[in-house]
Amino acid sequence: MTPKSTNLANFKVGVDNVIFSVDMAQNRVLVLLVMRQGDPFSGQWSLPGTLVRQGESLEAAAYRILAEKIRFKNIYLEQLYTFGGPDRDPRESPDCFGVRYLSVSYFALVRFEEAQLIADGVTGIAWYPLERVPELAFDHHQILEYGYQRLRNKLEYSPVAFDVLPETFTLGDLYQLYTSVLGENFSDYSNFRTRLLKLGFLSDTGVKVSRGAGRPASLYRFNSESFALLKDKPMVFI
Repeated sequence: MTPKSTNLANFKVGVDNVIFSVDMAQNRVLVLLVMRQGDPFSGQWSLPGTLVRQGESLEAAAYRILAEKIRFKNIYLEQLYTFGGPDRDPRESPDCFGVRYLSVSYFALVRFEEAQLIADGVTGIAWYPLERVPELAFDHHQILEYGYQRLRNKLEYSPVAFDVLPETFTLGDLYQLYTSVLGENFSDYSNFRTRLLKLGFLSDTGVKVSRGAGRPASLYRFNSESFALLKDKPMVFI
C-alpha cells in the first residue's frame, strides 16, 4: 500500500451564500442564484460566492457578497458548514503541492418584499423556486440542500421567521410562511395558532386588519424578552 503524503495542503478559502426568501404570495421558497462569468463553469448558475480577501473575516466576506448582490433592510445570517472535499473545485492541481479550494458557506434569509437585486456587472442574477433550480456549478447543489435543511430546522426551534416578517403581522401571515417552507401538512392552522398563543411570546397590538372576505385578523408583534425564556426548549413552534 502506498503511504499517504504528509505534505500540508495549500488552501484558498472562499465564502458561498445560500440566500433564501419566501414569496408568500405564491407560497414558494426562493434561492438567489448568479451566473458565473469566468472559468470554471462559465455561463453556469451558482450560489453567490467570493474568495476571502487579505485581512478580511469570513463573516465580512459573506456580508460583502450580500451587499454586492442584493439590497435589504432585514436579514438573518449565520455560518452554515465548511465544504472542503479534495475534488470539489476543478482548479485544484492533482499534485500534492497544488491549491485546494475550501468553501465556508453561510445561510441567509431575507424579506422578499423588500429585497432588491443588484444587476450591476452581473449578466445573470435571479430568484429561483427550489423546485426549479437548474444545474449548479461546483458542489453548490449539496450546499443548497444543506442550507434548506438548516432553514427547516431553524423554523422549528428559533425565531428566525420574525427576522423577515414585518414588525406587525397576523397569525395567518406567520402560518403561511411556515407552510411555504415546511409544507401544508406540518400542522393545521388551529393547532398552530393555539400553540403559539399559549407560548406567550406574541403580543397582541390591539389592531385588526381586513383582507378580503372574512373576519378582521389581529396584528401581533414578536416579544423577544418573552421568547428568551423558551429559547433552550426544543420544538418550540410546532
